[in-house]
Amino acid sequence: MGSTSESGAGGFTAQERAAMKDRAAELREQAGQRGKGAAAAKQEAAVLATIAEMPDVDRVLAEQVHAIVREHAPQLAPRTWYGQPAYARDGRVVCFFQAASKFDTRFATLGFNDVAELEDGPMWPTAFSLTSVTPEVERTVAALVRRAAG
Repeated sequence: MGSTSESGAGGFTAQERAAMKDRAAELREQAGQRGKGAAAAKQEAAVLATIAEMPDVDRVLAEQVHAIVREHAPQLAPRTWYGQPAYARDGRVVCFFQAASKFDTRFATLGFNDVAELEDGPMWPTAFSLTSVTPEVERTVAALVRRAAG
């Protein structure tokens, strides 16, 4: 994943170990939450806080993706996943944004998990490089998110 960071214990980079720690903290937080409405509000606040902490280039992209998902798939619940913004249905992550800065990569990623059901023949993309959100990109992302959300 992160090409510029040395692998440490177990062959994981520092960024990968940090992502695993983020995920463990998210699971502890979710286990301790009571009340569905309060939990949903708290999870969306966590997503917005995560986005706000990103470097400017990633933050702008994440804000745009968040707005597209909330507009075109409001049934997906915002939450963090491995310390990044994600959107879930019935507790399972459908799509997610991965900031370039998270793993020191050249571009951000918009990814979809298997529950997105984006199948199109024997092979189809499940992750997309994202460097800017043009009107054309916005239309493509909106269509993918609507399809993924069901």
